Amino acid sequence: MTLGLGIASLALVSALPVAAENKIPEDCKVGGFYIGCQAYSFNRFSVFEAIEKTAAAGGRVIEFFPGQSLSKEEPNVKWSHDASPETIQKVKDKLAKYKVHASNYGVVGIPKDEAQARKIFEFAKTMGLRAVTTESVDAIDTIEKMVKEYDIMVGFHDHPKRDNDPNYKMWDPNYILSVVKDRDARIGSCADTGHWVRSNLKPVDCLRILKGHIISSHLKDLHQMGPGGHDMPFGEGVSDVPAILDELKAQGFQGNISIEYEYNWDNSVPEISQCIGFVRGYGAGKK
Repeated sequence: MTLGLGIASLALVSALPVAAENKIPEDCKVGGFYIGCQAYSFNRFSVFEAIEKTAAAGGRVIEFFPGQSLSKEEPNVKWSHDASPETIQKVKDKLAKYKVHASNYGVVGIPKDEAQARKIFEFAKTMGLRAVTTESVDAIDTIEKMVKEYDIMVGFHDHPKRDNDPNYKMWDPNYILSVVKDRDARIGSCADTGHWVRSNLKPVDCLRILKGHIISSHLKDLHQMGPGGHDMPFGEGVSDVPAILDELKAQGFQGNISIEYEYNWDNSVPEISQCIGFVRGYGAGKK
């Protein structure tokens, strides 16, 4: 190679976007997607039970949230980015036993203070997570610095529109786009389709607005549009899950899909199993 070609090659490399990621193992795919549970689906249970229930439902990945009790044996030990090394190892061992991969963590507040934010990203690195989910737009500069330092992705989550709080904008995909579009490519959206439906938005339209910026998804099918909609097994509600999956597939989405099933709290595994079965069937139908 001549010196001129070497310089040209270096220039090309330096011009490429920085979008590395901690990839989820290929064997965690079901129906072509990395699908499992948001542990919040089992918030009446412990972390250990959430892992067990995710596996029982057929999920291969899990997204943790801060503050859940560790186990029935240690109910006063709380799972979060402040967990001790011993607690972290216990959770890793449980994940390995049930063949569930930890892919994400949130929704968690990320402080502007770098030292405090670093605790979250150190935890994510230790757990081998691909991404962290947050709504801390005010900390975007700190988040971008941490993303570059740790190579951990961040997805901004949406809750429903709040009629009594016009300052809450996270429900609007156009607002999320305005926050992330000029930032590091590893910063984007955690697309909560259920909360879009509760905001009277069509999920596929929202996904198209955020094309190229979808980090992860909380996938839900609700029984009605607007406030008050509750979770249903995929394909039985109004969210048009096949169209959502089509759009994610078309966008080359490689993040985790978390089923956050906020209904039938005490016995949701059969319905979550139906959701995962729906995605499995979707994948089989596309082959």
